[in-house]
Amino acid sequence: MSPFVRPRRPAGPAVRLAVFHHAGGSAAAYHPLGRKLPADWDVLLADLPERATGEAAPLPWDLPGAVKELAEDLLPWADGTPLALFGHSLGAVAAFETAHALRERGVPVAWLGVSGRVAPGGRVPVPWLDPRGTDEELSRALARVGGLPARLDAYPAVRRRFLRLIRNDLWALDGYRADVSRRPLTTPLTAFGGAADPLAPPAALTAWARQTTGRYGQRTLPGGHFGLFADGFEEFAAVLADEVRTHVPAPPSAVPETAVTYERA
Repeated sequence: MSPFVRPRRPAGPAVRLAVFHHAGGSAAAYHPLGRKLPADWDVLLADLPERATGEAAPLPWDLPGAVKELAEDLLPWADGTPLALFGHSLGAVAAFETAHALRERGVPVAWLGVSGRVAPGGRVPVPWLDPRGTDEELSRALARVGGLPARLDAYPAVRRRFLRLIRNDLWALDGYRADVSRRPLTTPLTAFGGAADPLAPPAALTAWARQTTGRYGQRTLPGGHFGLFADGFEEFAAVLADEVRTHVPAPPSAVPETAVTYERA
């Protein structure tokens, strides 16, 4: 089964955008973003490991293995349509590594967007967000950045599964080490960050510029780590579309709010 959900199937798309979700998230969390992006964009929403069954494995999943699968699954989409990648938090790492994996396979990436994550090799001390902590400690840390839906308190079993999933995601991130020996990307790269994000403050994002020889840009968003979700991605969708079009010119198109049917790519 493909790790990507494809919300719509536009004929002759102007852009193909693959979106990679945050720790504890899934493709479903980005459906509202897909609805607000230009109608002539082909949007692929990734599901990282352990999302399909709703049950987290007893051990953390393998980030390099997941990236290999994601890159392989994107190969059939390398049909001449400009391919852009965007990821938030954990998804920023997945998008960045997928861009490298695609380059190794001879597939050009027209644009890469990373959000809510410092560049590889960088560190922002956040000892309070530790996968080694208890469920209650992890819950308090997630609540601090807006990553724990309050409604989960009413569903203890679902809450336990969610905490186990996000713990495994954090373990995958904790074990991540970028290959410092490889050459930088040549892809245009934009780093997004919330003005009040304790995990990736704007000043800490500038190191992303060293990860590419292409054009680098940085956009600061209102709010914290999940500021891009505000109003159902209403403002961020416009910012994202503007940034992509800076590097991948496309004709203006309407952004419908009609219902869509989601299916696996």
